[in-house]
Amino acid sequence: METVYGKLRQHGLVRPTQGRVLGGVVAGLGQRFGIDPWPARLLFALILLAIPGTQILIYPILWILMPAEAAVAPSERDASIA
Repeated sequence: METVYGKLRQHGLVRPTQGRVLGGVVAGLGQRFGIDPWPARLLFALILLAIPGTQILIYPILWILMPAEAAVAPSERDASIA
């Protein structure tokens, strides 16, 4: 049985290691849907303002459920460049 992390990672929902402001949740959502981080943050804030109080629940839950992007080891990075 796959874990929640595995399913989210399979669908491309990961928190990037670079470009984070707080937890990287919105940057990861933007990355998944092909939006730059700052417009994604603005859109996320506008959506959450439309439904007051949801940001208290949604952001921490996504922060817990979304896996961090796996860091590439230096040897793997060098092999991919060659």
